[in-house]
Amino acid sequence: MNTKLDTILFYVKNIEVMKNFYVEHFNIRVIEEDDMWVLLDVGAVNLAFHKIGDHYLEKIDEGYLFDNNTKIVFTIDLDIESARNELLSKNVQMREVKTFDNYGFWLCDGTDPEGNVFQLKTKKTNSPL
Repeated sequence: MNTKLDTILFYVKNIEVMKNFYVEHFNIRVIEEDDMWVLLDVGAVNLAFHKIGDHYLEKIDEGYLFDNNTKIVFTIDLDIESARNELLSKNVQMREVKTFDNYGFWLCDGTDPEGNVFQLKTKKTNSPL
């Protein structure tokens, strides 16, 4: 069997908020959507959000942020400090820019409205740091 990763799906409380966040901040195109689902074109793999079932939503307190071990990584063709500052100016929670010894990329993590972690990644040649 040959396989190819097609879509990464997150179950979320509010599809509209999540869709708007990623479309607005990352210039991502919506492929399809309805009341329970949105599919976004993020390049080689799609990103999907599916509404959590009502019987689960009733158990989630207002303002609860999910805590999971998944991170969405976006490569960017922009100076990472500029990208970070732009997101900070839009009240997106962002951490400090970091890198590692002998690693050719700058990294910066942020958090989406439901607590999922995303990361910006750019080649060191694309950053003035």
